Amino acid sequence: MSLSHIIISSLCTSLGAMPVLLIKNVSHRGKDTLLAYTAGIMVAASAYGLIPSAIKLSNLSVLVIGMLVGTFVLTMIESLIPHTDLDHSKDPSTANPRAVFLFLIAMSIHNLPEGLSVGISNYHNEEGAGSLVAFAIGLQNIPDGFLVALFLVTQNIKPLIAVFLASLTGMIEMLSGLVGIFFGSTFENIVPFGLAFAAGSMLFVVYKELIPESHGDGNERTATIAFIFGFITMILLTEWFR
Repeated sequence: MSLSHIIISSLCTSLGAMPVLLIKNVSHRGKDTLLAYTAGIMVAASAYGLIPSAIKLSNLSVLVIGMLVGTFVLTMIESLIPHTDLDHSKDPSTANPRAVFLFLIAMSIHNLPEGLSVGISNYHNEEGAGSLVAFAIGLQNIPDGFLVALFLVTQNIKPLIAVFLASLTGMIEMLSGLVGIFFGSTFENIVPFGLAFAAGSMLFVVYKELIPESHGDGNERTATIAFIFGFITMILLTEWFR
């Protein structure tokens, strides 16, 4: 077992978030484009990564139940947050607290099964599998960290705070990794359900918050193209890191 694998893998989230410190003065159209690009990445991560992995590790029943539970939980959380109806004629420098909160919740949930996977693989560590899984998840955490920080910047969160919040989602992965490494096979069967749960929660946030926000100011065509590029980017990254 190696705690260093879990720590380094999680810290890659912070590393990926750092480039947003260079982003300044993004236009309204630029923010819509970045939001749509983020949405494309999240949909691809769900459809091309989380969902196939959940099916491979379990079955369709686990996938469907996990996605529905994830959607239900995010729906309940969203219903408890005071609603701020989108008014695209208002000052675009105003952040949407509900969108920020839901996004952070979804990305944190997404990190839970990944952390468990790293921890459990290091618990067994058959033929060095622990090191390999930690390396793969760590590489994936770099664009994940950038994705979280990038979204927060589009919501007018200061870059330094965006990096800090992105790093917190990485800390959640670290904690779940520690659970996996110390409790091993006890949580092994939860991983596929967690992947499906994460997919449902991420798709909820994309359709409920990101797409509406990126399509309300006359930038629909640009946002749509950005969405497709985001989708393709995530597929390329997934294939590259395999």
